[in-house]
Amino acid sequence: MSDKILDIPVTTIKGEQKTLADFGGKALLVVNTASKCGFTPQYKGLEGLWQQYKERGLVVLGFPCNQFGKQEPGDEGAITEFCELNFGVSFPLFKKIEVNGASAHPLYVQLKKRAPGLLGSQGIKWNFTKFLISQDGRQIKRFAPTTKPEELNAEIEALLK
Repeated sequence: MSDKILDIPVTTIKGEQKTLADFGGKALLVVNTASKCGFTPQYKGLEGLWQQYKERGLVVLGFPCNQFGKQEPGDEGAITEFCELNFGVSFPLFKKIEVNGASAHPLYVQLKKRAPGLLGSQGIKWNFTKFLISQDGRQIKRFAPTTKPEELNAEIEALLK
């Protein structure tokens, strides 16, 4: 049985149409990102997780968002350049989206519903909120922006067993 969250359309930062299912049954770490945030250095940790676990079945997915303090003002080209130059980001990035409100991307509507956080199922608190999704899309765990990527190793290891 296919899980609906894996079938939600997403657009890569280069404009390609995909779904999470296109990542071939891998565990996914979905993160709303921003280039001008106090948590922006987490890009380094996210890239570290990607390098450490990509061969074992984890994909890190970055979704830039400008909803929190206007901390992602650039267009897709500027975002890509910033991430590559400053943090060596090679994991997949997506078009800028909204994660809260009436224009929230359907992926984030589902993530918030399936893994409510401090603001319940209605809100993402800030940039760099992380969602770890199992290979079949059925299990989703949510982590606060203050949770450093390096702190997810045990959760990722358990999922990849």
